[in-house]
Amino acid sequence: MPEISPVVDRRSNVQLRAVFALACEALRPFFESANQWGGQSHDHLAYQTLKEHFPELSSQDVFIVVATTRRLFANGKFPAAR
Repeated sequence: MPEISPVVDRRSNVQLRAVFALACEALRPFFESANQWGGQSHDHLAYQTLKEHFPELSSQDVFIVVATTRRLFANGKFPAAR
């Protein structure tokens, strides 16, 4: 019988994982289709908002959250707020 190995979680940024759902909720207004200007999202405001609400995040983490949130909202997947 083959031995089943445990699934290893490769995500290691605990701080980012802890605030991700809250950050997505803070960014919701910038990615909802009803709030776009001429079909364009408000990415520049999303970056600024994250920097203000989560100053402990690095620039790379802010980029990751904005990019991931944009992709989730584009696919109709809204993360649950905690």
